[in-house]
Amino acid sequence: MTNILSDFSRDLASAVERVSSSVVAVHGRPRISSSGVVWRPGLVVTADAALRRDEDIRVTLPGGNTVPATLKGRDVSTDLALLACDTAGGTPAAFSQTAVKTGNIVLTVGRTADTGPIATMGIVSGVSGPWQSWRGGKLDEFVRLDVSIYPTSTGGAVADAEGKIVGIVAAGLSRSSVLAITRATIERVAEALSTKGRISRGYLGIGLQPVTIPESLKQLLKITQDTGVMALNVEENGPGARAGMLMGDVVLALGDREITSVEALHATLDPSSVGKQLPLSILRGGALHQLSVTVAERPL
Repeated sequence: MTNILSDFSRDLASAVERVSSSVVAVHGRPRISSSGVVWRPGLVVTADAALRRDEDIRVTLPGGNTVPATLKGRDVSTDLALLACDTAGGTPAAFSQTAVKTGNIVLTVGRTADTGPIATMGIVSGVSGPWQSWRGGKLDEFVRLDVSIYPTSTGGAVADAEGKIVGIVAAGLSRSSVLAITRATIERVAEALSTKGRISRGYLGIGLQPVTIPESLKQLLKITQDTGVMALNVEENGPGARAGMLMGDVVLALGDREITSVEALHATLDPSSVGKQLPLSILRGGALHQLSVTVAERPL
């Protein structure tokens, strides 16, 4: 038993050592640093939630040198940000090609300027397919971790027991859980941030509030859904206003999707929706109306 535990301990230490060569400390908020992962030479991917400023960002590399970094772009909806800096001495992340499974042992590996690599251990507590964050972004895979993390670990690596990186630590996408943002999402979002500096999102120019549809109206108008979203305000000359929307309209459907919540509307207004003309079903004054809206790109 002693040999088994000793071997296991050495294997974990070796895995942390391998991963830490790709992990940096990111100084982008007051008093406390976060972590990041060398995505490609000269580029570091990190957690957007841990960046509290757009300028005066520094990165501490695995070799101990601290270098200035420039923010290439950030996407709050997927909790990802991309930094450009000198990554000499840091190894681009070696991502695992094996899908994670519920119950897999995982390590989180971060870095601080004072202590170097920091690690915790836990398991994957849940895995599912594509998931829409409460901020409206899409994760290609939902991976929830049963693991405690240090505040400085946010944006650091999530790795398997062999020392292959499976994602980065996200603490800004769930109010109750630590999630791993996996390779597919990182590649998709970081590529867009590298080339465009942002992720395009659809935009209607309306302020929203979820509402319950009265049962009497449901029966009268043969509406099958229980909820919709009400326009609390309609931006002048915005996409919604140009389509004929008024304050108080309740959005029931956009395109071929029912809109039962603000999150459902955000999910529909994904990057592919920008520039498209879509049918818009609304409830106004106790009657159903059909409009047509051309989705715009959300302004900065």
